[in-house]
Amino acid sequence: MKFRRLREKMVSTQIEARGIHDQRVLEAMRKVPRHLFVGEALQDQAYGDFPLPIGEGQTISQPYIVAEMTQALELAENDRVLEIGTGSGYQTAILAELVYRVYTIERVRQLFIEVRQMLDRLNYYNVVAKCSDGTLGWPEEAPFEAIIVTAGAPKVPEVLVEQLKLGGRLVIPVGNRFSQTLLKIVKHEDGIHQVDLGGCRFVKLVGDHGWKEA
Repeated sequence: MKFRRLREKMVSTQIEARGIHDQRVLEAMRKVPRHLFVGEALQDQAYGDFPLPIGEGQTISQPYIVAEMTQALELAENDRVLEIGTGSGYQTAILAELVYRVYTIERVRQLFIEVRQMLDRLNYYNVVAKCSDGTLGWPEEAPFEAIIVTAGAPKVPEVLVEQLKLGGRLVIPVGNRFSQTLLKIVKHEDGIHQVDLGGCRFVKLVGDHGWKEA
């Protein structure tokens, strides 16, 4: 009950109050138990207006950013979505509440193992996950109605745009290692349409089409 009240407060004060209006996104944020996607010592902070560490140099994003990125994808129930950077699995679970199938890629094996167990425990059986270089996408399952990248890229990976359906949406942070701009890209027959959603800060996207590992 305590965590349910904290979720309600999170949605009303941090998300709805800042202009997130997609009712399906709001309901998913009310439902998914965010505190289970962080370490036990951080569970009381899970519904705060900030990101939290999840180990392996990675973070669980601020709730508002999760909601903003999800709303920007304009998801429908029958969509197939590709997520680059499973991380804690929280964003994955939000997506799984909204679409037919989520394909998610995590490059850090320990996080991948932990998240797969948590998603199974919560009965998110419409999630397909693999441990790999997410910057390559998932060409065997393409094209996708939507792609979300939860790490900051130096530029938009063309390979991901290629894996979008016509009319498909890509949401990705692009910039330097310290700050990025959140971009929404829509694929059309005559090219792409790009919208600036504002500043943000994510961990860096590592891989062939991202930042190189140190």
